[in-house]
Amino acid sequence: MNHPDFRVRGKIFATLAYPDKSFGMVKLALPDQLQFTQSDAVAFTPVPGFWGKHGSTHVHLKAAKKKIVQKALLAAWKHAAPGDLRQQTPVQDN
Repeated sequence: MNHPDFRVRGKIFATLAYPDKSFGMVKLALPDQLQFTQSDAVAFTPVPGFWGKHGSTHVHLKAAKKKIVQKALLAAWKHAAPGDLRQQTPVQDN
């Protein structure tokens, strides 16, 4: 789709540069989407329309802090990961 995406066992949990290079996207569970958009409404906004109503969340890269983006990526990874992987935590670079 002409932009990088990040997958766990074939399921997309995040993308970069859509709709343009100033954005990323994380696919969150709805409670997580609500938490991130309420805690940092400048950095996180639901994607407009159907996808946003199902957890797709824009990350405004210039406004987002590294630590909260790491938390959002981990939440998105856990949401997309199959059950046998959910108990594991991907390696994080601190």
